[in-house]
Amino acid sequence: MATLDDVARYALALPEVTDGEHHGHRTWTVGGKGFAWERPYTKADLKRFGDETPPRQPVVAVRTDDMIEKQAVLQAGIAGVFDMEHFNGYPAVLVELRTIGKRALKELIVDGWLACAPPPLAESYLHRR
Repeated sequence: MATLDDVARYALALPEVTDGEHHGHRTWTVGGKGFAWERPYTKADLKRFGDETPPRQPVVAVRTDDMIEKQAVLQAGIAGVFDMEHFNGYPAVLVELRTIGKRALKELIVDGWLACAPPPLAESYLHRR
């Protein structure tokens, strides 16, 4: 079981990350781009779930490089990773923190960071790894 503190720890371990707020919710950015953020459900989200029980909060959204990567992540069958209508056509996946393993969460956070980091910073990070 992962927590928002785990998200913060993994995100802040990456170069040039800023921990802030957007619309009153925690957001982690690099190069001015959000790559992970706390994503509570809106009333509209809950309505779209209908009779289906939504994944439990807390939930974070994590950017993917593009829609192809998003589909690959969703098809990988990682426990806790899901999508919802509001994110159709947007390169990000949602993560139910109570369900995902910490290793998988860390990998998603790093991939989200790589998707948003300025290319020279991302290349430098990958070279050092």
